[in-house]
Amino acid sequence: MRMDELGYHHRHGLDFNIERPQGAGDWLLLLIKTPAIFQIEGEEIHATAGSYILYTSEYPQFYRTDPKHGEYIDDWMHFGPDEQEQALIKHYEIPLNKPVCLGDITGLSMLMRTMCHEFYSAHTHRVDTVNAYFHILLNKLHEQLESLAPVSVFSESNYGERLMWIRECIFRRHGYTWNIDDMAADLSLSRSRFQHLYSETFGTSVTQDIITSRIQFATELLKNPEIPIEKVAEMCGYASASYFIRQFKEQTGSTPSQFRKKI
Repeated sequence: MRMDELGYHHRHGLDFNIERPQGAGDWLLLLIKTPAIFQIEGEEIHATAGSYILYTSEYPQFYRTDPKHGEYIDDWMHFGPDEQEQALIKHYEIPLNKPVCLGDITGLSMLMRTMCHEFYSAHTHRVDTVNAYFHILLNKLHEQLESLAPVSVFSESNYGERLMWIRECIFRRHGYTWNIDDMAADLSLSRSRFQHLYSETFGTSVTQDIITSRIQFATELLKNPEIPIEKVAEMCGYASASYFIRQFKEQTGSTPSQFRKKI
């Protein structure tokens, strides 16, 4: 299998609209987490949350945010299955090129999350590992299609996996502007409940983790004297250099300039 791109729990605004009359050129699997509108053979179909669609490479793709919902959230995978995998998809009789409601897609989404983390890692066997997870994903999709019953129950007791994913993202995407309300909404939690669960799980606040991630990244950037401090601040997600300098000193005891001189 050739894996091209992966995305987990991507949020799209009201203006999100995909139009690919000739298809994407590769296969596309979407796990649909919010209502969305698809156009299939000229017919407008309103897909419900908890659906999937598996597009073949040349099938026209038209889908967009449902304006009644206001945003569209999905997991997605662009890939090229080999002949054996296409035969397996055919053997499993997995419906193609139309949205199918599964109900609870949490288990499938967690597999996609793991695949995404592995695909963008530097692990030696990441390609083989992603391929193995893909086969597991097909197996689980087939099982769920057979029974049309939930593959897992998502309760507060297993928020840990999704919290771990959020934390991993914080420590990888140093320059991203994080919004706690958005993080809480991704888990369908209130802001206060999300913060409580995060602190309870990791022993530190989400705000402190964001700061720690940025400062750790800053210390690496400051080792390069060619990067101005203002640029370091920008790359670490700070809106102003002065705020970066103040927070860096609070966390390390030195200003960025002083830290650079010590290296």
